[in-house]
Amino acid sequence: MNAPVAPARMNQIGAGQAGSGNALELRGITKMFGALAAISDVTLSVRPGERRAVLGSNGAGKTTLFNCITGDFLPTAGLIRFFGEDVTVFPPHERIRRGLRRTYQISSLFAGLSVIDNVYLACVGVSRNRFSLIRPRPDDALMHAANMLVDAVHLTAEKNRLVGELAYGQQRQLEIALALSGAPRFVLFDEPAAGLSPTERTDLIHILTALPNHIGYIIIEHDMDVALRVVESVTMMHNGRIFKEGRPEDIEDDPEVQELYLGGGHG
Repeated sequence: MNAPVAPARMNQIGAGQAGSGNALELRGITKMFGALAAISDVTLSVRPGERRAVLGSNGAGKTTLFNCITGDFLPTAGLIRFFGEDVTVFPPHERIRRGLRRTYQISSLFAGLSVIDNVYLACVGVSRNRFSLIRPRPDDALMHAANMLVDAVHLTAEKNRLVGELAYGQQRQLEIALALSGAPRFVLFDEPAAGLSPTERTDLIHILTALPNHIGYIIIEHDMDVALRVVESVTMMHNGRIFKEGRPEDIEDDPEVQELYLGGGHG
């Protein structure tokens, strides 16, 4: 297992500064698909730099909530603010420009390119020079940022390998590097531990806990042992609504949570 990246090194990855107030505010978010309410009246606030888990069984509305936050879905009702700005009807690329990033359950990597090329292209894609076709110089600032991100997700030894040759867990680590490109202010992680081995899950915990303090995130995760170790607050969802909120230790020990989501035997 690789050692965690030193915080001093990690703090160079993103320079976005957390503003005052909340990083993310949702007020009464509802999403209807015909007569079906996938999520209903969801209200929550996340502080700058806060790490939160949104948990619940399949069908609880977690992914729909993420899609509303990112702009993949427009909510049927409600308000979304990102660092104080109303982004409720903004398209995804405008939210990305403001520092919001996301990983997905299904990989969208360039399998025929190397690890470093994937990360470099992600850095270019959120930069002012994203339409430039000039080959980067060795001292290129974006290439330097890409190398730091590769290091941050423990893929330095693999950086020149083709992505298609990587193990599944390494590809998930690479997705985190892509999400960290361009100094994000907030990241949504969609089940990053899915399909990982126990050793890879331990490595994932180190990667997430070593992120710079100013980068807040929400993580959707079925692996409670991962989720509760990398966050400071938890929102439980059930049938499209917020069911319970609290600290990880309170949620883990809550009898109702154990009955509904953990089978009564988590410990």
